[in-house]
Amino acid sequence: MVPELTRRMLAETAPRCLWKFCRNFLYKGWRRSRQFKRRGGKSKFPAFVVISATNACNLSCQGCWVSPSSPPKELSLDAMDEIIRDSKKDGSFFFGILGGEPLLKTDVFDLIAKHPDAYFQIFTNGTLLTKEVAEKMRSLANVTPLISVEGDESESDTRRGGENVFQRTFEGIENCRGQGLVTGIATSVCASNIDTLATRKFVRKAIDNGVHYLWYYIYRPVGPAPHPELALDEEQILRLRKFIVETRTTEPIVIVDAYWDHEGRAICPGALGISHHINPEGHVEFCPPLQFSKDNIADNESLDSLFENSAFLADFRDFASKTTPGCVILEHPGELKRFLEKQKAIDTTGRNAGLKELDAMSPLPGHHLPNAEIPEKHWLYKWAKKNHFFGLGGYG
Repeated sequence: MVPELTRRMLAETAPRCLWKFCRNFLYKGWRRSRQFKRRGGKSKFPAFVVISATNACNLSCQGCWVSPSSPPKELSLDAMDEIIRDSKKDGSFFFGILGGEPLLKTDVFDLIAKHPDAYFQIFTNGTLLTKEVAEKMRSLANVTPLISVEGDESESDTRRGGENVFQRTFEGIENCRGQGLVTGIATSVCASNIDTLATRKFVRKAIDNGVHYLWYYIYRPVGPAPHPELALDEEQILRLRKFIVETRTTEPIVIVDAYWDHEGRAICPGALGISHHINPEGHVEFCPPLQFSKDNIADNESLDSLFENSAFLADFRDFASKTTPGCVILEHPGELKRFLEKQKAIDTTGRNAGLKELDAMSPLPGHHLPNAEIPEKHWLYKWAKKNHFFGLGGYG
């Protein structure tokens, strides 16, 4: 697997894109991982920051927590620039850029251009990834598109609330391949697409289309249209975990998950302080689908002081880690609602419905499946997860 993946990266990736990936992401991520571990909880600044640049979107997906507004809510270029600068001062050089659809924010590439020493992962539905956009990403080189695929032709339209979404998405992927970008696919695995996406056939299709990494995560029924019937049951979650572990040993593509450790035990990046989220209004949230906050970047002199002094985030990490090692949204929505009420947290959904939506949720299986853990088989993944959490920050 490793030799063929290495060959693919060398043969398929533009040299400057590969150099920026190796230096800005892998090397600086490894360095950040060591720094994060050395601090041993003394610093509350996360290993990496996820930023939602806008709530605008051109699709309407099942289970999406973002409610578009008119006009869109957006972080200004200056605000995002300050977030990046504060993060780099603390040693963090990797950023996830979310939406809505971040490619609808026209100055997102201006931000990336201002920070050639950082690395950016743009979470996109791929329908706006034109040749011109892919060319711009290649010229910047310090950016990787992570493109959402939610099923085959018919399932994609249902899940994404659009027309010809699958074809348009793969046209975007082809444009990325044509420019030699380091390209990823993300998929929210649910009951209606597990038979399509958690398969060797789909993995091979991704490889054949020039994709270098696949990120699998479990569908969470949140937002105004949660569709709880799509949530995975325990058997399906174990089936997904087994598929991920076994595929990692054979296919020349990186298979990413962020919710199991090297022994197959559940983890929560937010509870461990590895990552937190900043929404389009500057509210700092525990994680993207949990739209509650008591801190805003506009009310703090620096991002460092916010993370260091946020009692809400500290209490949230403590609550989540003591409640479950897995996903508190899926497994304990009732306890989560009571915690947020006690905290008097601000609803940042934009629809004033966060507590009501949590109240309507029933507990569902998550990553925490005691006595059914499936450890990593491949030595590289076991080492990376045990020591570097894919280069971004330690647990264990």
